[in-house]
Amino acid sequence: MDNVALFLHLLGALLFVAGIILAGAAFEAARRRELPAEIALLLAMTRIGVLLVAVGALLLLGFGLWLVHLEQIGYGAGWVDAAITLYFLAVALGAVGGRRPKRARLLAAQLAAEDAPVSVELRALLNDPVSLAANYVSALLVLAILVLMVFKP
Repeated sequence: MDNVALFLHLLGALLFVAGIILAGAAFEAARRRELPAEIALLLAMTRIGVLLVAVGALLLLGFGLWLVHLEQIGYGAGWVDAAITLYFLAVALGAVGGRRPKRARLLAAQLAAEDAPVSVELRALLNDPVSLAANYVSALLVLAILVLMVFKP
């Protein structure tokens, strides 16, 4: 059972990180576009990344907790507690950081349907400093979790 739990935990980690990379790359590409149709298309791609993140997050947490139980590591181990805390912070920050890009996707689609240029509101949503900070800090927290999982200090 240990191998099954480890495999599914690692699969979750891969999906989680792949989703973050896909969503982040598509979002950054959208920020650099000038046509609402292109922005809407790229932001629609972020939805695939978000789906991968959601599936990966569930696998990662569920099978990670099961591994802690199977390996009898215990929740008192500092690296386990830190990883769980960072996980919840990363997920929460990612959710906060994803709100404005979602609104930007809807607005870009509306502007594209109207054949209108990029509006000031759309550009503000794409360049929102709070969303950008939340997303980048979330990604750094995921990197910190990976370091904890590898080195288990």
